[in-house]
Amino acid sequence: MSDLLEEEELNALLKKLPEWDIEKKTIFRIVEFDEFMEGIDFVDAVAEIAEENEHHPDIDIRWCTITLTLTTHDIGGLTELDFEVAKKIDTLLD
Repeated sequence: MSDLLEEEELNALLKKLPEWDIEKKTIFRIVEFDEFMEGIDFVDAVAEIAEENEHHPDIDIRWCTITLTLTTHDIGGLTELDFEVAKKIDTLLD
């Protein structure tokens, strides 16, 4: 199991993911699409990444706005896996 990251580590990893923000024990990103189905297609692709990594984000769908939130629930905070999955999600938007 991964270890919780210290604040210094969190800040260094977050600098590599400029579209993500930190709140309490989570990182999150908000993505907006022009069309509802574009967002749903994106969510489908995120689901594939989540399954491959056995690490699933919380996903909030509000019409064309998708909010993704990552944390490692098992240990109550952020681990390297959260940042690895976030980085893979970002590749969908490049």
